[in-house]
Parts: sequence; C-alpha cells; structure tokens
Amino acid sequence: MSNIFKDIYKNKNVLVTGHTGFKGSWLSIWLRELGANVIGYALAPNSQEDNFVMAGLNKKIIDIRGDVRDLNKLKAIFEKYKPDIVFHLAAQPLVRLSYKIPIETYEVNVMGTLNVLECIRQSNTVKAGIMVTTDKCYENREQIWGYREDDPMGGYDPYSSSKACAEILIASFRNSFINPKNYEEHRKAIASVRAGNVIGGGDWAKDRIVPDCIRALTSNKPIEIRNPKAIRPFQHVLEPLKGYLILAANMYKDGTKYCGGWNFGPDYNSIVNVETVANIILQQWGGNGCIKLSKENKLHEANTLTLDCTKAKTYLGWIPKLNIYESLKYTVEWYRNYKKRDVYDLCLNQIKQYEKL
Repeated sequence: MSNIFKDIYKNKNVLVTGHTGFKGSWLSIWLRELGANVIGYALAPNSQEDNFVMAGLNKKIIDIRGDVRDLNKLKAIFEKYKPDIVFHLAAQPLVRLSYKIPIETYEVNVMGTLNVLECIRQSNTVKAGIMVTTDKCYENREQIWGYREDDPMGGYDPYSSSKACAEILIASFRNSFINPKNYEEHRKAIASVRAGNVIGGGDWAKDRIVPDCIRALTSNKPIEIRNPKAIRPFQHVLEPLKGYLILAANMYKDGTKYCGGWNFGPDYNSIVNVETVANIILQQWGGNGCIKLSKENKLHEANTLTLDCTKAKTYLGWIPKLNIYESLKYTVEWYRNYKKRDVYDLCLNQIKQYEKL
C-alpha cells in the first residue's frame, strides 16, 4: 500500500462506528491494509449483498454488534480496546427514510454522536476523532456556489436537520471539553467531515440513484428517477475516505491545527444532475436499459447542492482524483463483478489503483 499516511495507522487501534455500512466497510478495508488494528462497532448489515458481507470483513477485523445509542456498551468497547483514533460513521443516513422515522433519525444522529464524543472525552488513549456528518448539514439556499465550512447550519428534512444538530453539538463539545487551546491538558483533537453524494460498489440503500439504477438494470426494468434535474456533488467513496485518513493522520501528529469542519467534495466538472448519472451508468453497463420519471410521491429534497473544498486542498493537500465518468466506472466495475470475484480483493484492487493516480 501507498505510504502517503507515513505509517501513522500501522499497529494503531482504530475504532470505526458504522463499519457494516457502505462507507464504513470501505474505510475498514483501507485501514486494515494500512496496518491498523480495526475495531468495528455497528448494527448488523442491511443485506447479504452489502460490501461488508461480501468482503468477509467479519473475519478480518474485530467485528462488534452494537448501537451508538447504547452509551454503556460503547463505553465498555472504549475501555476494552483502547482506541488511538476514532472514525464515527454510524448514522441513519437517508433523507427519505428520515420522514418515516424522524425520532430514530435524531436519536441516532444526534444522541449517538454525543455518546461517541463523551467516550472520546473520557478515554485515556484517543488522540484523534473524525466525526462524519454530511454536505446536507448546511442551510440550503439553492445557491450555485459551494458551501464553505463556516456557512450556517440548517436542514429542511429531519435527516439534514439532525446532521446540522450534530455539527452544532460537535463544535460545542469541542469548545467545552476538548478545546484546542487546552490541548496540552487533554491531548485530543476532534474534527467533523462533510462529504458530497458518495457512490461506489456495495451500496444497496433504497432511494439512492446508483443502487436504484443497478437494481433496475439487473431486473430488466426501467430506471425510475424522482428528481432528474437535481444537482449533487457526486464522488467515489475513496475520495472522501482519503480525505478523512489524511485529516486524522495530521490530527494525530498535531492536534491543535486541524480541528473544526472540513468539506470533501468533487471538482466542479463532476457536479452533475441525477439524470446525467443515470445516463452514464446506462452507457457503461450496456444493454437496453431505459429511464423514466418516477410517479412516487415527492418529498422535499434539495435541488442544488455543492461544496467548496478550498480548505482541504490548501491545508491538507487533498484533491479529488476521479471525475464523474471515472467514479462511475469504478462503481459499475464492482457491481459487474461482485458475484464473480473475491470482493475483498476487488475493493483492494480499486484502492491500489486509486492510490496510483
């Protein structure tokens, strides 16, 4: 593996909440290959075709079932495994589902985050904590320029609002208990990370454009899309994960400089609408697929959402490597091959290929 992280993760105990999820499974694979002792804490995967299951991660890392709302169990995990670095990804991550289960969405995304922060505060070993939120935490004004890290938090729907609440909570908790000004006393650093619409192999979530496309294509049905002209910052999962890994490595080395919020999104030419993504997938998949507008009841979703990533590019040296066509090529390759190849090796090969860019 590449040495861009300067062996920071080698032999470190790294706790990943939400490791059974889409992004969490990819992060766990990458961390394992960097030499980390990965401890995963999450609910069970949603399906037997999820990336976590197909890659056999339950046999390759420490795999623990647990809910981030269970503070006592979470504390016990911190006490037993003594993590050096924490990546908090556990969440209720879907906008449309948040309309159906608003209370659970807030409980998981806000109180779950608070529980992880409290465990970090009480830990004698954690030096860096990466709290994953979303680009949807910003007050969406449907503006054409990207949101910056100091723009106001907001959120129309319960999911976006819950992540905005989590961001306010993270900032308050850091100021109150893990303030960079007092770093020599607590020796901890906390940052929040906000990625765009992440795509890649192994995501089967409902109401996401890529899984919806793949399900339709493999069933010989038309691809139904709700908001064809909705613009999103689509990016391959490895792009933000690289940002998270660079950020945590820098925080581990120098906790006072890298606290706060960080955006990780694609370059402007990859900020496209949903219809464009569906058409590229159709082209790359091949066959006789088609697209039609869904008649499903529409709930409010943002029309335009983009991120300004100048901060990460300037202070971390992070830059996105893949355009929208390359991101979807990686993605389609996974779905084309996951039943024919060893999925762990499939993911690892994509990580290695990406690192060479």
